Amino acid sequence: MNITPVAYRYARSLMDLATEKAVVEAVHEDMALVANTCAGSRELQVLLNSPVVKADKKEKVLEQVFAGRIGEMTNRFIGILVRKGREALLPQVAAAFTELYKQHKGIVTAEVTSAVPLSDDARKRFQELAAAKHPGKSIELVEKVDPALIGGVTIRIGDEQYDGSVSRRLNDLRREFSKNPYIPEI
Repeated sequence: MNITPVAYRYARSLMDLATEKAVVEAVHEDMALVANTCAGSRELQVLLNSPVVKADKKEKVLEQVFAGRIGEMTNRFIGILVRKGREALLPQVAAAFTELYKQHKGIVTAEVTSAVPLSDDARKRFQELAAAKHPGKSIELVEKVDPALIGGVTIRIGDEQYDGSVSRRLNDLRREFSKNPYIPEI
């Protein structure tokens, strides 16, 4: 998901307030619930993005959806977003808050995409590789399976990426062969 700078500013404000009030864990759980609810409900996404539905109706719907499931601070924060006309940013703000929470806790996400599921040995090696790149940080390993890679893996740790997939190597070879000026005569 592409997260806009505005969503980061709202998430940063919520993180600062949660840190000040010492409720970071509770707000993180609330924002994870908000993100999952928004991602799982097409109707809610349409409602949040609708220019036809008035802000007070959106606020009432969000209160009913999250009633008793989120804390007072998160509920008030969502109310502020709606009153400011930024309710469409709610899923992005929740995602940005999750990223800020990981930074706050020193968690680095290592995303490994392979053609087949990883073995326990490979999983352990990727954990060690990520830990060596980011000493003192906790590593969250996210595994994905993509048969289109044919073989090998792609690894993304923070903003670094390594692509050791067979499909990438085949594309590189295809590009090299297309540069070949030699055309045989028949």
